[in-house]
Amino acid sequence: MWRILLNRDVQGYDRIAMAGLDAQVALVGAGPIGIEMAVALKHAGIDYQHFDAKQIGYTISWFPHQTKFFSSNERIAIAGVPLQTADQSKATREEYLAYLRSVVMQFDLNVNTYEPIIGIERDDVDGTFTVTTRPASGEKTYRVGKVILATGGTDHPRRLNIPGETLPHVSAYFREVHPFFRKRVLIVGGKNSAVEAALRCHHAGAHVSLSYRRDMLPEKSIKYWLLPEIKGYIKDGSIDAYFQTTPVMISPDHVTLQRGNERFNVRADFVLMLIGYEQENKLFKLANVELRGDCAAPVYDEQTMETNVPGLYVAGTAVGGTQDKYRVFIENCHVHVERILNALVGTTPPPTPAELEQPES
Repeated sequence: MWRILLNRDVQGYDRIAMAGLDAQVALVGAGPIGIEMAVALKHAGIDYQHFDAKQIGYTISWFPHQTKFFSSNERIAIAGVPLQTADQSKATREEYLAYLRSVVMQFDLNVNTYEPIIGIERDDVDGTFTVTTRPASGEKTYRVGKVILATGGTDHPRRLNIPGETLPHVSAYFREVHPFFRKRVLIVGGKNSAVEAALRCHHAGAHVSLSYRRDMLPEKSIKYWLLPEIKGYIKDGSIDAYFQTTPVMISPDHVTLQRGNERFNVRADFVLMLIGYEQENKLFKLANVELRGDCAAPVYDEQTMETNVPGLYVAGTAVGGTQDKYRVFIENCHVHVERILNALVGTTPPPTPAELEQPES
């Protein structure tokens, strides 16, 4: 683990520190892996500046209230700090956000929150970077030796670009059940988030309908404890499921679905469009990082996490771009911290860990 490397020689940075830089490293993103990276840099004695456009753990903050992680606590714990819950079960959104805050306080990390990055420019002569930010107080610039992007991969909801998608009763975020009590809710989607929202809304007294584009639920993409329950409610008619359908128009009191050449209306007081999220990759583009494939994933060296841009590294779920079939989670990203730290201090990259037989996320 990276913790055994913290006393390694970092003299390679002495030359950089003398070059008039504001920091040796700019670290962008304060989710779990970004925070874990910050702890490693601090323990290694590497001077860094840490930025996030929002608050720490921002993506997790818009999870539905009291949502439990699919991963066990050991797999999402960071920086060697155990994650404990009162009942020893998987952490909720609230518990994990409190945990992230406690890690930041325990290691006295300085995170420049609400300071979005608006520019990354590499000097081809000396290899340093100019990072431009725009906090509320006004534009700032920092000259740094290296850049680490740990910016995640679920920044914006996917859109169908259909009429009515921006109506006030339509949302791509499921936050809590109370507004849907005794109301008709149509949920678009069929994977974990959609299924969990359907079950929670049903239990809270909503009349739930589900629209999914395939002919059946994708069982491999639904956690084992959710699948029997949702299938049972669909079978007995408690939850209406419209398979092989796609919304084509949303009106104030109904949604028009299409199945083949057929169109029909389903009544809905609220619509939840839970069809996935897309990565905001503008920072990669600003820095001229090569993006590849349908997911527009950054190209990087798996041993060092360095991109095609020398001195610019990528960590965490950001490596996956916009994931369609999720394969990159918190639990299999911890090794990125060790790889980057080894690359920065010039030591041998760690061996590739065995793949998790079945990632829990």
